[in-house]
Amino acid sequence: MPVQTIPDVRKSVTVAATPEHCFRVFTERPMNWWPPSHVLVREERVGLRFEPEVGGLYYEWDVSGNRVDWGRIKEWRPGRRIVMTWRVDASWQSIPDDERASDIEVDFVDEGDGRTRIELAHVRLHRHGEGAERIFQALDGPSPGETLERLARLF
Repeated sequence: MPVQTIPDVRKSVTVAATPEHCFRVFTERPMNWWPPSHVLVREERVGLRFEPEVGGLYYEWDVSGNRVDWGRIKEWRPGRRIVMTWRVDASWQSIPDDERASDIEVDFVDEGDGRTRIELAHVRLHRHGEGAERIFQALDGPSPGETLERLARLF
Protein backbone atom coordinates (compact mmCIF):
# COMPACT_ATOMS: atom_id res chain seq x y z
CA MET A 1 0.00 0.00 0.00
CA PRO A 2 1.50 3.41 -0.94
CA VAL A 3 2.20 5.95 1.77
CA GLN A 4 -0.35 8.75 1.71
CA THR A 5 1.22 12.19 1.60
CA ILE A 6 -0.68 14.97 3.33
CA PRO A 7 0.72 18.51 3.06
CA ASP A 8 1.69 20.46 6.15
CA VAL A 9 -0.59 23.31 7.20
CA ARG A 10 1.38 26.48 7.93
CA LYS A 11 0.04 29.78 9.27
CA SER A 12 1.61 32.89 10.71
CA VAL A 13 0.87 36.23 12.31
CA THR A 14 3.12 39.16 13.21
CA VAL A 15 2.60 40.94 16.52
CA ALA A 16 4.10 43.89 18.40
CA ALA A 17 5.94 41.98 21.13
CA THR A 18 9.30 40.28 21.65
CA PRO A 19 9.74 36.57 20.91
CA GLU A 20 10.31 35.92 24.62
CA HIS A 21 7.04 37.61 25.57
CA CYS A 22 5.15 35.80 22.80
CA PHE A 23 6.51 32.44 23.97
CA ARG A 24 5.47 33.16 27.57
CA VAL A 25 1.95 34.17 26.54
CA PHE A 26 1.63 31.08 24.35
CA THR A 27 2.84 28.65 27.01
CA GLU A 28 1.69 30.33 30.24
CA ARG A 29 -1.70 31.76 29.23
CA PRO A 30 -3.34 29.24 26.88
CA MET A 31 -6.79 29.86 28.36
CA ASN A 32 -6.56 33.41 26.93
CA TRP A 33 -6.04 32.33 23.32
CA TRP A 34 -7.05 28.68 22.92
CA PRO A 35 -10.23 28.51 20.78
CA PRO A 36 -13.21 27.67 22.98
CA SER A 37 -14.44 25.16 20.40
CA HIS A 38 -11.21 23.14 20.68
CA VAL A 39 -12.19 21.04 23.67
CA LEU A 40 -11.57 17.37 24.43
CA VAL A 41 -12.97 17.18 27.98
CA ARG A 42 -16.65 16.27 28.28
CA GLU A 43 -17.65 18.86 30.86
CA GLU A 44 -16.90 22.59 31.04
CA ARG A 45 -13.18 23.21 30.62
CA VAL A 46 -11.65 25.20 33.47
CA GLY A 47 -7.94 25.01 32.70
CA LEU A 48 -5.17 24.43 30.18
CA ARG A 49 -1.51 23.90 31.01
CA PHE A 50 1.84 23.35 29.32
CA GLU A 51 4.42 21.52 31.44
CA PRO A 52 7.53 23.63 30.70
CA GLU A 53 10.02 20.97 29.62
CA VAL A 54 10.83 18.41 26.95
CA GLY A 55 8.76 15.34 27.74
CA GLY A 56 6.13 17.41 29.56
CA LEU A 57 2.49 17.24 28.61
CA TYR A 58 0.01 19.89 27.62
CA TYR A 59 -3.50 19.20 28.75
CA GLU A 60 -6.88 20.55 29.77
CA TRP A 61 -9.17 19.71 32.67
CA ASP A 62 -12.83 20.19 33.40
CA VAL A 63 -14.98 21.26 36.37
CA SER A 64 -14.96 17.70 37.75
CA GLY A 65 -11.17 17.48 37.59
CA ASN A 66 -11.12 15.14 34.58
CA ARG A 67 -7.98 15.67 32.53
CA VAL A 68 -7.30 15.04 28.84
CA ASP A 69 -3.79 15.24 27.40
CA TRP A 70 -3.50 17.05 24.07
CA GLY A 71 0.07 15.84 23.59
CA ARG A 72 3.68 15.77 24.71
CA ILE A 73 6.34 18.49 24.42
CA LYS A 74 9.10 17.37 22.02
CA GLU A 75 11.09 20.61 21.90
CA TRP A 76 11.09 23.50 24.39
CA ARG A 77 13.24 26.51 23.52
CA PRO A 78 11.90 29.56 25.39
CA GLY A 79 11.58 32.60 23.18
CA ARG A 80 12.27 30.57 20.06
CA ARG A 81 10.34 27.35 19.49
CA ILE A 82 8.01 24.75 20.89
CA VAL A 83 7.19 21.44 19.21
CA MET A 84 4.51 19.13 20.54
CA THR A 85 2.53 16.11 19.51
CA TRP A 86 -1.17 16.54 18.71
CA ARG A 87 -3.28 13.64 20.00
CA VAL A 88 -6.51 14.15 18.09
CA ASP A 89 -8.19 11.77 15.66
CA ALA A 90 -10.25 12.56 12.55
CA SER A 91 -13.43 12.61 14.67
CA TRP A 92 -11.86 15.32 16.88
CA GLN A 93 -11.56 12.93 19.80
CA SER A 94 -8.54 12.37 22.03
CA ILE A 95 -6.15 9.53 21.27
CA PRO A 96 -4.27 8.01 24.22
CA ASP A 97 -0.66 8.29 23.05
CA ASP A 98 1.65 9.62 20.37
CA GLU A 99 1.59 6.55 18.11
CA ARG A 100 -0.88 8.17 15.66
CA ALA A 101 -0.32 11.79 16.69
CA SER A 102 0.93 14.47 14.32
CA ASP A 103 3.10 17.38 15.46
CA ILE A 104 2.55 21.07 15.96
CA GLU A 105 5.59 23.33 15.53
CA VAL A 106 5.47 26.92 16.76
CA ASP A 107 8.34 29.27 15.96
CA PHE A 108 8.78 32.78 17.36
CA VAL A 109 10.80 34.74 14.79
CA ASP A 110 12.31 38.10 15.75
CA GLU A 111 11.33 40.60 13.05
CA GLY A 112 13.16 43.51 14.75
CA ASP A 113 11.67 46.70 16.19
CA GLY A 114 9.92 44.72 18.93
CA ARG A 115 7.91 42.63 16.46
CA THR A 116 7.64 38.86 16.26
CA ARG A 117 6.31 36.59 13.56
CA ILE A 118 4.61 33.59 15.15
CA GLU A 119 4.60 30.63 12.78
CA LEU A 120 2.37 27.65 13.58
CA ALA A 121 2.59 24.47 11.53
CA HIS A 122 0.63 21.22 11.73
CA VAL A 123 3.08 18.65 10.33
CA ARG A 124 3.16 14.88 9.76
CA LEU A 125 -0.63 14.82 9.43
CA HIS A 126 -0.38 11.46 7.61
CA ARG A 127 0.18 9.88 11.04
CA HIS A 128 -3.55 10.28 11.71
CA GLY A 129 -4.24 7.44 9.26
CA GLU A 130 -7.46 7.19 7.29
CA GLY A 131 -8.86 10.48 8.56
CA ALA A 132 -5.73 12.50 7.81
CA GLU A 133 -7.18 14.13 4.69
CA ARG A 134 -10.26 15.23 6.68
CA ILE A 135 -8.02 16.77 9.33
CA PHE A 136 -5.99 18.55 6.65
CA GLN A 137 -9.16 19.99 5.07
CA ALA A 138 -10.36 21.28 8.44
CA LEU A 139 -7.04 22.96 9.24
CA ASP A 140 -6.18 24.33 5.79
CA GLY A 141 -8.03 27.64 5.88
CA PRO A 142 -6.76 31.17 5.38
CA SER A 143 -3.92 32.41 7.57
CA PRO A 144 -3.68 33.23 10.40
CA GLY A 145 -6.56 30.95 11.39
CA GLU A 146 -8.59 31.12 14.59
CA THR A 147 -5.82 30.08 16.98
CA LEU A 148 -3.26 32.65 15.85
CA GLU A 149 -5.95 35.30 15.43
CA ARG A 150 -6.97 34.85 19.08
CA LEU A 151 -3.31 34.82 20.18
CA ALA A 152 -2.54 38.02 18.25
CA ARG A 153 -5.32 39.89 20.11
CA LEU A 154 -3.29 39.54 23.32
CA PHE A 155 -0.48 41.82 22.08
